[in-house]
Amino acid sequence: MNQNRWGCVVSVLALGAAAVVFSQPAGAQATEFKEKPPMYTYVANWNIPRAQWGEMAKNDAADEKLMEKAFASGTIVGYGNDMNLIHQPDQSTHDGWWSAMSMAGVINLLDQAYSSGSATTPVLSTATKHWDNLYVSRYYNWHSGSWKGIYTHGSTYTLKKDAPPDAVEKLTKNVIAPLMEKMLAEGAVHEWEVDIEAIHTENPNTFSLIYIAANAEGLDKVNAALAEMLKSNPLNGTAFTSMLDYSTHRDELMRTNATYK
Repeated sequence: MNQNRWGCVVSVLALGAAAVVFSQPAGAQATEFKEKPPMYTYVANWNIPRAQWGEMAKNDAADEKLMEKAFASGTIVGYGNDMNLIHQPDQSTHDGWWSAMSMAGVINLLDQAYSSGSATTPVLSTATKHWDNLYVSRYYNWHSGSWKGIYTHGSTYTLKKDAPPDAVEKLTKNVIAPLMEKMLAEGAVHEWEVDIEAIHTENPNTFSLIYIAANAEGLDKVNAALAEMLKSNPLNGTAFTSMLDYSTHRDELMRTNATYK
């Protein structure tokens, strides 16, 4: 779940966002997706040599006991791990993550991970690169449950310096949330979120758009729903196109194990 996850979907969204926001079909009844209490997500990213991938899978399985205990106690509301499917030089191959409704919940589990030794296992010592991120999201939703071998898709974008301060809010409420809530209701995705960094280690204008597909077909369903949404709302402006610096855009696709309360 690196700066995670939504890909060419957002490229098209940005081009069509103004149409969706300002040209709703006649008679459409839009329900605004409201901001939720902040959800914090800690992500540990690792670049593991290919020869150690089997050991990394065992390490992830061993970590589940710690995660399950924190999940059962209510310290966290979700957890999981990802394996990158689109490899890039010097980028992560694996990550582990958990989400809580407070920063304290995230940090308390991190402290437990250090105390238990799970953060210093032999396979992690083989990593050629390692870094952490702490995100906060106020726009998200999920299905309760636990899944293995599904797919996470997402992307990272940076707003231009002259973008309005509520650009992410407008894009989320008017474009991303309606689409992803529809996909959630239809079972194509199990979880979605819009993240910004809670602890800034990169450009503060950066945000991430993420969804966890129920299966590989779910990825196609999201793209098809997006195409249909834009078809029914012809482009009539470039408001959001002017807000994003496309040169910084990056995508990821990962195989995911995830659990949500």
